[in-house]
Amino acid sequence: MAARPPVLLGLRDAAMVGPCRGGGQAPAWAVNKLGGSADWVPSVRPGAPCCGVCGRALAHLVQVYCPLEGSPFHRVANVFACAGQGCWGAARSWKVLRSQYLQAQEKETRDCSLKQKQESNFAAKDWCDEADDWGVCDGAESPACASLQLLGLNEAVSSSLSREVECASQFQQLCLSEATDGSGSLNTHPAVSEGMVMATSSSAPVFQPFYINVVDEEDYTGFLDTDHADKLLKEYQQREGVDLEQLMSESFAGEGDNEKYEKTEVKSRDHTFHKFMKRISVCHEQILRYSWGGQPLFITCPPANINKGIPACSNCGSNRIFEFQLMPALVSMLQSDSDLAVEFGTVIVYTCERSCWPTNHQTPLEEFIFVQEDPDQRLFK
Repeated sequence: MAARPPVLLGLRDAAMVGPCRGGGQAPAWAVNKLGGSADWVPSVRPGAPCCGVCGRALAHLVQVYCPLEGSPFHRVANVFACAGQGCWGAARSWKVLRSQYLQAQEKETRDCSLKQKQESNFAAKDWCDEADDWGVCDGAESPACASLQLLGLNEAVSSSLSREVECASQFQQLCLSEATDGSGSLNTHPAVSEGMVMATSSSAPVFQPFYINVVDEEDYTGFLDTDHADKLLKEYQQREGVDLEQLMSESFAGEGDNEKYEKTEVKSRDHTFHKFMKRISVCHEQILRYSWGGQPLFITCPPANINKGIPACSNCGSNRIFEFQLMPALVSMLQSDSDLAVEFGTVIVYTCERSCWPTNHQTPLEEFIFVQEDPDQRLFK
């Protein structure tokens, strides 16, 4: 029996106050972050997708650097959503875009850049003697840049970081061969990216950027806090003035099979929500769950034919598989100077199981995203 794909959790780390420099830091597009603007790989034209409902430029929520073992590509996924309250929960107000970049191309670009730097050697050390050694972020303390090392994008500088680096290594060495077979036949839809409208990045609303740190969920399994999950469930009930047991037994006045069906549906939704809360209670701060080829964690009972509703890859026709999902804790961590906000329960991302990428492609490929609303809106109202 094949081992289950690992589940890695993304946690909000230090604020990104300024760009990192020196110390051989990774390029901006190889950084896991929430908020800010999308950092596109060099082969992709920059831009911001537009909302399919209201037409406004979408806000950037998360950037996930997720190369796959056995693939010659760097690989980045960016998730966008409309900050207009009337668009929350609408599938067309969300976009997930996947970009890839050949590692050989990056090496050529880096070598060329290094050659130019050597030929016109305006030494950075003249500006700040220790900058190259510490990799300091402009306007930020060194831990903000150190968080890149926690994400596995640089070598660890001390043994105390070894466990975090090991987790991030798993995150970046997920193997294409680990993809599981999709259950059920998948519909082949027209290429979803054909009608995608891109706006200029400058017109998009922006949340404050933070680094995302990566940890292994297994590290938390010994500290399962079911009391916390039960507490949150009770808070929902108290806030909405609803007793779940009473709801399931008395809220339907109908008779016969229809009543039985409705009661079963409510019980199923409650079970799904409780399972969700219990699972995330091991780490309340998680804003992202990553498990290439694994299983998503639904917050409410999904449609019975959910697998059949996931369209095949618009580029190569292959099945799409689960890759990662955004978690409720992210909602309160999306900060801005204005009243900018996005609300959701969980957002589940499915990507091409082959991670295909056309030769010399210059626009990101759109993948499939499934949005579930906040349980406050779906379960208790």
